[in-house]
Amino acid sequence: MASIQGFGVHAAGAELLPLKYDPGDLRPQDIEVRITHCGVCRSDVSLIDNDWGISQFPFIPGHEIVGTVRQTGAGVSHFAPGDRVGIGWQADSCGHCEWCRRGEENLCAQAQPTCVGRHGGYADAVRVNARFAVKLPEALASEAAAPLLCAGITVYNPLRNFGVNPSSRVGVIGIGGLGHLALQFARAFGAEVTAFSSSPAKEEEALAFGAHRFVNSRDNKLLKAVEGSQDLILSTINAAQEWGAYVAALRPHGTLCLVGFPPAPVSVAAFPLISGERCLCGSNTGGPGRIAEMLDVAARHKVAARTEKFRMAEANQALARVRKNQVRYRAVLAS
Repeated sequence: MASIQGFGVHAAGAELLPLKYDPGDLRPQDIEVRITHCGVCRSDVSLIDNDWGISQFPFIPGHEIVGTVRQTGAGVSHFAPGDRVGIGWQADSCGHCEWCRRGEENLCAQAQPTCVGRHGGYADAVRVNARFAVKLPEALASEAAAPLLCAGITVYNPLRNFGVNPSSRVGVIGIGGLGHLALQFARAFGAEVTAFSSSPAKEEEALAFGAHRFVNSRDNKLLKAVEGSQDLILSTINAAQEWGAYVAALRPHGTLCLVGFPPAPVSVAAFPLISGERCLCGSNTGGPGRIAEMLDVAARHKVAARTEKFRMAEANQALARVRKNQVRYRAVLAS
């Protein structure tokens, strides 16, 4: 069996170095995918730095993978060599718990991330359980589609779970790698969309991505003016905020949903939650069925990530730009 060549990290915070590994025999339920593109996600940085305490070194990062099927296991019948597929955060699950049976494999207690305890997509190939590969619509270009497999589903899933529709008023905090996709999807759902950002220079782009209005989150008067106006607010940022101001921006029954990772505990007063029956929650990615739906919606509504392209061998340069928040809006590695 041919070895797989990639770029791996050998210790927390270290630079990537060439890493070759033997994948062993192909399991009956698995496929091997030749990688053409892989997004560089902020979560890759967190795994490289072991911010969450779950990283296992050495490993090859990468979980926004696009490529073509190279081999199929004996038990795989729905893929054939040459099929173009996408693979996201998850590579396997138990397949039989209540969450897997409901199509919410992302909530499975035995969920296997694509690059935790195994090697991911900064490589020439990857193997995953075939259930976690999704065929890509022809209308989606590979480079623009790769970030949808993590960033896209991360913002799409709560829009679906909270029933966003043309009557909804949706706010998005942070117009970055996640936020620029959230604006596009919320607009595709027909919602009235408000962009919240501390960078006034992003107003024009936020409106171009689908926002109906832009609110400078550093301006307390502007935040005050939108109190009681939002049904759902998605926070896509990894920074501390005055969370009470966003709870105040919710309508009764409104929800503040975190999809970014703030560095400090999130604290809000109980009274606004109780008095308006408002909710504070989090959301992660989504199961492969929901990812397939998201990709179809993206293809039909022309939702796409705005990307900066790097060669696979330039993964360290791409990561450095992501760390410094210099990428507009997603970095993608190409073979």
